[in-house]
Amino acid sequence: MKVCVLLSGGMDSVTAFYDALRHHEVVGCLSFDYGSKHNHREIPFARLHAERQGVPHHTISLGFMNELFASDLLQSGGDIPEGHYAEENMKKTVVPFRNGIMLAVATGYAESVEAEGLVIAAHSGDHAIYPDCREPFMHGMAQAMREGTYARIELLRPFIATDKAGIARRGADLGIDFAETWSCYKGGEIHCGVCGTCVERREAFLLAAVPDPTLYEQTPPLPAAPATP
Repeated sequence: MKVCVLLSGGMDSVTAFYDALRHHEVVGCLSFDYGSKHNHREIPFARLHAERQGVPHHTISLGFMNELFASDLLQSGGDIPEGHYAEENMKKTVVPFRNGIMLAVATGYAESVEAEGLVIAAHSGDHAIYPDCREPFMHGMAQAMREGTYARIELLRPFIATDKAGIARRGADLGIDFAETWSCYKGGEIHCGVCGTCVERREAFLLAAVPDPTLYEQTPPLPAAPATP
């Protein structure tokens, strides 16, 4: 199948990209610059991996999200919270309907380059915080993508039932150098080690028993997951 990949430059999407190369013909990759604090750190990795594999890569500007949307992930928002990625305060990093907007744009691109599918790296660990990563949303979006295109574009979500540790293991199996990926929402020179995405990244490598090549500013003990109500 000819597919396009949503490639942010994070460890999930980079793993999904190389996984897609094993199973499909990848005809394009899209990154989105929507004004997050870490776009400038992750997008260069997306471009690196796409170009290395000879796959066309495009960065699409969605600057209106930074101007109009409320989220601490955005440059216009407040400080990035620290702690476990499933804590209630991490909802401050949700960018409203981000995946819906990106998938809509990417679907138009995919049909334009005669692709038949679109790969997104949403995984089970996202479900606690991000409503537009959950399977009910993905199912509805997939139906809209099929019905709204002549090509009946399929939404492929290979990791929807996989956690971050599973992605780390899959990436290791694929030979990915995870030093060439970015997670930290703060977007500094190196990973902070204490924001929700850094905690998730550190925990994933630990649980997967995969060496973590990431340089962190801090590596305090990992916080415990919040109690389930």
